[in-house]
Amino acid sequence: MGGLTLFCIFVASLSTILAKNVEHVELVVDSTAVLAETDENYICATIDWWPHDKCNYNNCPWGYSSALNLDLDHPLLSKAIQAFKRLRIRVGGSLQDQVRYNVGNLDSTCHPFAKVDRLFGFSDGCLNMNRWDDLNNFFIKTGAIMTFGLNALYGRHKISHREWEGDWNSSNAHAFMNFTISKGYQIDSWEFGNELSGKGIGARVGAEQYSKDIVKLKAILDKLYKNFHPKPLLVAPSGFYEKDWYDKLLQASGSNVVNVVTHHIYNLGPGVDPNIVDKILNPLHLSGVSKTFSSLKQTLQTYGPWASAWVGESGGAYNSGGRHVSDTFVNSFWYLDQLGIAAKYNTKVYCRQTLIGGNYGLLNTTTFVPNPDYFSALLWHQLMGKGVLSVYSNASPHLRSYAHCSKGRAGVTLLLINLSNQTYYKTSVESTASGMLITTKENDKRKKTLMHHLKKAVSWIGSKASDEEIYREEYHLTPKDGNIKSKIMLLNGTPLVLTSNGDIPRLAAVHVNSSSPLLVDPLSIKFIVLPNFIAPGCK
Repeated sequence: MGGLTLFCIFVASLSTILAKNVEHVELVVDSTAVLAETDENYICATIDWWPHDKCNYNNCPWGYSSALNLDLDHPLLSKAIQAFKRLRIRVGGSLQDQVRYNVGNLDSTCHPFAKVDRLFGFSDGCLNMNRWDDLNNFFIKTGAIMTFGLNALYGRHKISHREWEGDWNSSNAHAFMNFTISKGYQIDSWEFGNELSGKGIGARVGAEQYSKDIVKLKAILDKLYKNFHPKPLLVAPSGFYEKDWYDKLLQASGSNVVNVVTHHIYNLGPGVDPNIVDKILNPLHLSGVSKTFSSLKQTLQTYGPWASAWVGESGGAYNSGGRHVSDTFVNSFWYLDQLGIAAKYNTKVYCRQTLIGGNYGLLNTTTFVPNPDYFSALLWHQLMGKGVLSVYSNASPHLRSYAHCSKGRAGVTLLLINLSNQTYYKTSVESTASGMLITTKENDKRKKTLMHHLKKAVSWIGSKASDEEIYREEYHLTPKDGNIKSKIMLLNGTPLVLTSNGDIPRLAAVHVNSSSPLLVDPLSIKFIVLPNFIAPGCK
């Protein structure tokens, strides 16, 4: 390409930038100590139980994606999971409290799910042990880590619209877990019930009764796994966080019974909401979920310091997700922002609803081809380490910034999310080794004084020239043709599509001289790896 052509392209690009707003931003990363830590396998995805005739809003998007009928031999499914090396998969969802296990002495015949006028519009369903064998063999083959959701309604009876009472009948679960152990299947964690906490979704169980049953399950696990190390974790309650209910659960069940406290998040509202995109691009709406994370963190500190927090299920928009939204590029603004916020509050695992199924699957339900959020999840998994770092910024709320210790290497990785459709953010990044950060409550005062008090920089990226050639790695995510509802995501301008052999493409960075400006385009996302960033807090 000739010099004149390159010059014309540069001028055209410069004209485009000048026609819009450019905001100069300084980010300060406190790399002296970690703010929080995630699990090594923070990224998690769910496989649900919904049959193919599960419908919402005259749309039936589940196909054959259930734990009971998913094509486990599909090559794209295996490749998608294996790309993560060790992807955590949670098998569970609304119908898990209606699943019976066809082993031991059941009190009734084990039938498939059928549409009836009952809880969630379906009858009880059946997991045959041949299918359980197939699922475990599949997870072993793909290296997946399994969390399995147990039926917590078995033996109870309904007394009102949502209220269920009576003791949990553990016989079927006991026989099922005993069978699982006899086959040598490794279950990382057993989850007790789905969305039965608080007001409940479809059904609810009181905190005192739930706690009593949790203690029973813990005793069963201790007995069955007494010769195992490590023992599977006990996960509960896998519902929507309500402080009083969660507080009572931990107080009543007692110390070291519940290992993992899970909660679900659907902060974008119903999938049919025409304002979903507006919510995704609204920084105030995205930040609203911080109240839930903060309150749950306080609950654990007060009543369950032995337990860790997981997001057990989160699909953004509920009722199968937003059609032509949840499976497009724009959803990654919500998804990656959620991952960033949750990590700051010491969330160890974040389970995405779903791996496949509904409108919010990481994979297309019919073709098994990855949707944009799959690549967002994979990039996070490959680049963002366990250590979460504090980031201070003088930018507008439309630039979302997160920092982690880099995964498997020295340095720091930034995630920058630009929600603005007008503003380019020209960004410099500073590290401080002193840790003397401003903690004033007044945002305006903080923005004015923060940079003044942090002039002892360890390193500047994208602003000050260096005596030696230092490079950063950039992963720039944009939608195809500039359409934020595109199902094709671009990485550094290249479409992320499967190779001719059906393999997951390599997620390659571009290497940029660290003295050059770090620019974040409107409605785009950037991961930036800073291998030379001095971070004494990252071990």
